[in-house]
Amino acid sequence: MTLTVAGFGLGGLGQLELQLFADMDGVDVIAGADPALSARKKFDTGFDAPAYRTAEELLDEHAVDIVNVASIHSVHYEQVMAALDAGAHVHVEKPMTTTVADAASLVDAAAASDQLVQVGYQRHFDPRYRELRERLDRGVVGEPHFVDCHLEQDWVDYAKTWRGDAELSGGGFLYDSGSHLLDVLLWTLDAEPASVSATTDPRGTGVDINSALSVELERNGNRVTASVALIGDGPTTPDVGDSLDVYGRSGQLEYAQDGLVLAKRGADPTEISVEDETEFVVLTEAKLTNLVEAIRGNADIAVPPEDGLRAIALSEAATLSAERGECVDVQELIADARHS
Repeated sequence: MTLTVAGFGLGGLGQLELQLFADMDGVDVIAGADPALSARKKFDTGFDAPAYRTAEELLDEHAVDIVNVASIHSVHYEQVMAALDAGAHVHVEKPMTTTVADAASLVDAAAASDQLVQVGYQRHFDPRYRELRERLDRGVVGEPHFVDCHLEQDWVDYAKTWRGDAELSGGGFLYDSGSHLLDVLLWTLDAEPASVSATTDPRGTGVDINSALSVELERNGNRVTASVALIGDGPTTPDVGDSLDVYGRSGQLEYAQDGLVLAKRGADPTEISVEDETEFVVLTEAKLTNLVEAIRGNADIAVPPEDGLRAIALSEAATLSAERGECVDVQELIADARHS
């Protein structure tokens, strides 16, 4: 059976993802929606399919199997909900929503529907992070107790676009590229965010650019302390630079660009090479393929909406912590959202 796809948000990433869908066997891109005329014209030319100004107009004209949401962050929630109401499966870019309340509502809506929702965290398909998670699960460093991680990017110019308007983006670097690091921290550790203390530096932009987070995680009933550095005024462009080092009772496991490094107590460090592709387009194709295969009953969703909820809850708690100058309970934030 051929699956039909529509795109909400026809910017660079949105059109890349739609092209990756179109290149799959048994998948057709049939429509797109974007408020920008230039994006609509480019889509119409590239896909020979109609483009609409709003998602509502598109859904009024077309029944689709999959909606790809790559719009500005603030409309993710309403567009995912509209797609679910229309009976479509969804791939939504990060952050899944801009508030914990909306994320909790979306998780419940997805669970109550017959549709699948995939959140766009491609690091779940990065073979280095997969290998790190699997080795932690096997206990190669014993029970983890501390994580040191960072992500840096020359992101400051992005703050001059809609991404620097908190009403449209949710926040600054923390809600944008930084969301990837928060997600992969939680996913590789298979941990829940418990609490966070944070400070932020807007670098004169009006939104968070640099952030320092001290996070308490809960993993298998044990506490894990994490130090998270997000540097939006970094030297890397356009790619990001990231790291994630896990310290356990019997050793250290380090994410590296070419693989992992394992350091056991009393032994020399061992490099663990990872052969599979790590390039962005390859990982993006992998996450979209996962959704298609899950719809066809051949796979489980790799990044369910619950992962999106955890990431946005940690982002929002960090923002509140920086504003209030106090530690914020992340699980209390989630519980309040579910009962509001």
